[in-house]
Amino acid sequence: MKPFIPDIILPTTVVGSYPVQPQKGLKSLLDPYGEAVRKAVDCQIKAGITIISDGQVRGDMISVFASKLPGIRGKDVIGKIMPPDRAITVKDTIYAIKKHPYVKAIITGPSTLAHGLHINTRQYRNRDELIPDIASALVVEARALSKTGAVMLQIDEPILSTGAASIETAVEAVSMISESVSIPLCLHACGNISRIIDDLLTMPVQILDFEGSINQDNLTSFSGKELRHRYIGCGVVDSASPVMEQEDEIRKRILAGVDILGAERILPDPDCGLRMLPPDIAYAKLKRLNDATEGVREELVGSGQTIFS
Repeated sequence: MKPFIPDIILPTTVVGSYPVQPQKGLKSLLDPYGEAVRKAVDCQIKAGITIISDGQVRGDMISVFASKLPGIRGKDVIGKIMPPDRAITVKDTIYAIKKHPYVKAIITGPSTLAHGLHINTRQYRNRDELIPDIASALVVEARALSKTGAVMLQIDEPILSTGAASIETAVEAVSMISESVSIPLCLHACGNISRIIDDLLTMPVQILDFEGSINQDNLTSFSGKELRHRYIGCGVVDSASPVMEQEDEIRKRILAGVDILGAERILPDPDCGLRMLPPDIAYAKLKRLNDATEGVREELVGSGQTIFS
C-alpha cells in the first residue's frame, strides 16, 4: 500500500473535537468562537499532529448541524428535512487548511444525527425514514467540504456500536454521501465495534476509525479480515479520562496495531474527541501521542523492515 500521506509512516490524526477555550476582546463580539477555532488549530499543530481538524468548537455534534437544516427546530423534526441554503462548517475547515497542509473535514453521520432528534411530525413514521433525507441534506455539506482541499472527509457515527440504529440504513446513507465526493471518506465509530466489524467493512469508505485504548477487542476484531486498501484510524489515547498515559504505554498500543494491521494502514489518534477535557490535558495527550508515534517510527525504520509495498 502507498502511505496515506506521502512519505510519512503512521500519520497521526484526531477524531475531531477540541476543548472550547474562553473568548475575550472585541473580536469575540463578531465571532464568539473564532478565537476558539484558532486556539484549537494552533494547539494541534504545536503538538505535532499530522492531520488536524478545525476543532469542532461551535457546538455539540447534533446541534451544530441540526440548527441549520430546514425541517428541524431545536432538536425537534417538525417537517421534511431539506438541504441548507449554504454549507455549515466550511469556513472553519478552510481556516485550518490555510494553517496546515493536512486537514480532515468532519460531519455528523445521518444515523447519529437522526437518533439525536425527536420526530414531531407525521412526515416520518420512524428514524429509518428520516435518515435518508438527512443524508441527502448532508450531501450539500459533504460536497462543499470536499472542495476545500481537505485530505479526507470523516463521518461520525457513534450510534452504530450501540445497536440502536439499523446498519443497513446506515450503509445506504453513507453510500449517498460517498457517491457525492471524490476525496477519501472516513467512518468513525465509538464504543465496542467488534460485534459489528463485518458490517462496518461493508461501508463504502476508505478509512475506518475506532477507539482502541479502552476497547482492545476492537483491534483484535480486525485480525484475519479482508481490508483491501483500507486505512485504519487506531485509537491509542484515552480521550474520556484526564489521566495521562505514559508514552511507553501508547507506544505499545501502536505496536500492537502494527502487528495486526501493518504500519502502512494505521493512523494513530485518540479514541474520540477531546472536547470534554481541560485544554492543557487535551494538548498534553496530543503531544504524547505525537512523541510516542515518533518513537515507533524510529523503531520501524531502525529495524530495516519494509514499511510500504
